[in-house]
Amino acid sequence: MKTIYVLNGPNLNLLGKRQPEIYGHETLQDVAALCEAVAGDGFEIRLLQSNHEGQIIDWIHEARETSCGIVINPGAFTHTSIAILDALNAYDPPVIEVHISQVHKREAFRHHSYVSLRADGVIAGLGLEGYAAAVRRICQLARQAG
Repeated sequence: MKTIYVLNGPNLNLLGKRQPEIYGHETLQDVAALCEAVAGDGFEIRLLQSNHEGQIIDWIHEARETSCGIVINPGAFTHTSIAILDALNAYDPPVIEVHISQVHKREAFRHHSYVSLRADGVIAGLGLEGYAAAVRRICQLARQAG
């Protein structure tokens, strides 16, 4: 079984409660169910969330040894964390960056992403469907790699 890490940054534990006009009413549990349904047989989803930068870095390090790809919604760390970028740069399999909202239609500070410098793909503005698209792509790449 191949493992896909789905990493979520700060405040995503409040998904469904925090600014539903921007992020919708679905919860992180809905994200997990969607990712598991899309991945299907042969893939395990390891969905994790932390408000702490160091914990996310530790999970990226762990994923180096155990996964075929990372889907990451770094939340506000997108715009601030060179440390997460450095951890991702030490990770070889595919990385897909996901944002629920269309960040380029929001405040100017949200337009820059350190994570995008490493990501093999970036999805923004598709709601939870962005997670599904990212998982589909990583499954496809993992199957091609053997």
